[in-house]
Amino acid sequence: MKDNYPLYLANEPQSPNHDLVVTDKYTDEAATHVAMASPEMIDEAIAAAEKAAPAMAAFMPYQRQAVLNHCVEQFTLRHEEMAQALTVEAGKPIKDSRGEVTRLIDTFRIAAEESVRLNGEVQELQISERAAGYRGMWKRVPIGPVSLISPFNFPLNLAAHKIAPAIAAGCPFVLKPASRTPIGALIIGEILAETDLPKGAFSILPCSRDGAELFTTDERLKLLSFTGSPDVGWDLKSRAGKKKVVLELGGNAAAILDHDTDLDDAIPRLIIGAFYQSGQSCIGVQRILIHESIYEETRSRLVAETQKLIAGNPANEDTFIGPMISQREAERLEGWIQGAIESGATLLTGGEREGAMLSATLLEEVAADATLAREEAFGPVAILEKFSDFDDALSLVNDSRFGLQAGIFTRDIYKIQKAWDELDVGGVVIGDVPSIRIDNMPYGGVKDSGLGREGVRFAIEDMTEIRNLVIRTPRP
Repeated sequence: MKDNYPLYLANEPQSPNHDLVVTDKYTDEAATHVAMASPEMIDEAIAAAEKAAPAMAAFMPYQRQAVLNHCVEQFTLRHEEMAQALTVEAGKPIKDSRGEVTRLIDTFRIAAEESVRLNGEVQELQISERAAGYRGMWKRVPIGPVSLISPFNFPLNLAAHKIAPAIAAGCPFVLKPASRTPIGALIIGEILAETDLPKGAFSILPCSRDGAELFTTDERLKLLSFTGSPDVGWDLKSRAGKKKVVLELGGNAAAILDHDTDLDDAIPRLIIGAFYQSGQSCIGVQRILIHESIYEETRSRLVAETQKLIAGNPANEDTFIGPMISQREAERLEGWIQGAIESGATLLTGGEREGAMLSATLLEEVAADATLAREEAFGPVAILEKFSDFDDALSLVNDSRFGLQAGIFTRDIYKIQKAWDELDVGGVVIGDVPSIRIDNMPYGGVKDSGLGREGVRFAIEDMTEIRNLVIRTPRP
């Protein structure tokens, strides 16, 4: 890591200060310092994006593709550097950090492919006598300057899911990275600054939450894309004015294990889904619904495998559980666990905390109204629950204010179809945990889990508008 990182204003690095201290999330010591943007700089960045909109719209698809391909090449060359930085700033185990860099590369590669596929359609308009002689066609055009706010838990790839589609669509953007984990986005900015994007096409601005008001309210911005907590996301939407809003928010995802589940296959997937990057994923497995005929065996095997997980320094190659993003967050979740136990839940394993380190935790018999069951845990904890009827299991999944993704382990095609029809979620995953996300698929939730869909192609749709053309041929 460098000692200091600049912000990026209208494509250019600037270091007006080094006020943001980024800590090593394992040691809690200062790792580097980052420049912070003032409200005046944010205003300047938005003005530059507005000015750049015509040039970005005129920036040819092959030019956008070249920018995105340059990023792919540089991310590949700097793969280990970016992974190591991610491990420090986010506390993510190094193997997971390398995986996120790989996903970053995938996301930009997909965007490079989609940048030359912004196709329209010729439409038959002669649907009645009054429309005789008319023909129609439509194309997609960039919506204009867009506002992007990314979270701390995937600071590379979730920033990529906003930046890469914006470039592919031809939209200038201003990005606010999470203050706890800004380094990945700033490295992306460093690489974008090497390209021939039009002046003002991008700004990457770490800033305080209070100073970020313009990202939401400024009417020069035509779309707000936010990933983060539900309370913050819905508040931003209420203040966003006329602009489009895309929200990727929280969840308390469930996995159903039917009676015919192959436990040799499912157990390792559940362990990854529940405890990958210390459970700090909005589609992490929080609720595990197990058919009564396999409950005892599944519980025993899950406890045994959970107890094998190695916790500690995320820089070590064999570490699976690293720190949560802060001691405060670890204390919060520890309190939820203790509250569930005090209300009658049984602790099967885990529950210990030291600083920001919280051990991988499994519980059963958690009350349905417990905070741990109703809200998003966002940490290394999962709840086991028994069911006897598959329809009841579907109802349990739906009994939540969240609806992001659900995982189903079953070999019954009719149950698969029923789950797809009835689960009130954004995605149903069969034969795997809900924690899987392939970066070209439509991804997003319903209810309090969000609004709209990401995935490069689908984000591009939100960042463009349909412009229609009608041609009349006069009748002879």
